[in-house]
Amino acid sequence: KGSMNHLKNQLRKTKEQHAQDIKETVAYANKKGITCNIYLEDWSQGMINSRDYVYYLLDSLQGEPIKRFMLPDTLGVLYSSQVYEFIKEILARYPNLHFDFHAHNDYGVATANTLIAVEAGIKGVHCTVNGMGERTGNATLEEVVVGLHDFLKIKTRINETHLFHLSKTVEAFSGQRIAFNKPICGSNVFTQTAGIHADGDKKGNLYVTSLFPERFNRKRQYSLGKLSGKSNLEYNLEEIDIELTKAQKKRVLERIIELGDRKETITAGDLPYIISDVLETPQEKTFRLELCNIVTSMELKPIAVIKLLYKDKAKDKEIELEESAQGDGGYDAFMNAIRKIAKKINYPLPTLLDYTVNIPPGGKTDALVQCTITWGWQNHKTFITKGINPDQVLAAIEATEKMLNIIALQKKENRGQ
Repeated sequence: KGSMNHLKNQLRKTKEQHAQDIKETVAYANKKGITCNIYLEDWSQGMINSRDYVYYLLDSLQGEPIKRFMLPDTLGVLYSSQVYEFIKEILARYPNLHFDFHAHNDYGVATANTLIAVEAGIKGVHCTVNGMGERTGNATLEEVVVGLHDFLKIKTRINETHLFHLSKTVEAFSGQRIAFNKPICGSNVFTQTAGIHADGDKKGNLYVTSLFPERFNRKRQYSLGKLSGKSNLEYNLEEIDIELTKAQKKRVLERIIELGDRKETITAGDLPYIISDVLETPQEKTFRLELCNIVTSMELKPIAVIKLLYKDKAKDKEIELEESAQGDGGYDAFMNAIRKIAKKINYPLPTLLDYTVNIPPGGKTDALVQCTITWGWQNHKTFITKGINPDQVLAAIEATEKMLNIIALQKKENRGQ
């Protein structure tokens, strides 16, 4: 225990008894070939309220075969200046011991405190991917690594280009989604919203810092919404290989701002449909879902039966494509049927990278559901499609139909048609 409060009220022992217990445990572990580290739980409050006890314990144990002494801010109560003061004091008093610092994020300063601990001379720090941990979590690995590299000029053996992938992997397996604005790995951190930012980047990378997206194997994006400017629109038009006149851009931008005022989220994948609506030109769909019947039951696997109309440009005719498939869920069955059709016509499909469903709060069973799907395409490109429907599966199917037509549009542009 790292504080007298924990020692007296949880272990209910004297400091002498506690020190002796630790010595006996360490001796037994070493006898069995186990290397020991000591974790001084509640060390931070021990330094604030019972520093003499902390030093008594360290004095008693400094001669024992202990590899690391871990100094945790167990309840995340320390401010950076306290971290610096306490660690400097301990390192000066015990220069031959190895100390680690373990931060918690209750006040939102775990990353800052960890960097300050390194600046004070600590030899090891504890971090977790995405800052996962008790309550508000621990110091975030991604943030600490980048801070060490940029602010303290300390090299690590961590490859920054893998941080985003690592974050998404942990997110997927833990089921704990990270905030969209989380530094380094959040979905929006390399997205410029304000038109003035897009304009500044276009004219000379005026809003670019050392935290550029390519450093983390990511890509900068310019969102479309009520704060969008001409540069945001032009960037997204380039992404989907569509050219418009100056007057057409003005009209499309006005519609985007109008939709943004209504709190609607717009992606580059929505642009062809917005353009079609604004310019009153029918958006030519290569794929049109004519029929979709999905059956689910308690005892049988879900099955999807679909009819897709495919406009074959080479043969200049529309072809009906029908397939059925089973799956682990309604949408999985639908996608398996789509894959069968794609194989028939030798049509490439992107990889589904992420799938989220947003249901408005309020408990209404007839509320519109928004399904957002992130797709991986050629050359590590990604794009997003959205579907909105009272039925969750149909919302995903709408997003998938958009995906098929976006791929068709990009294939057409690549052929120069």
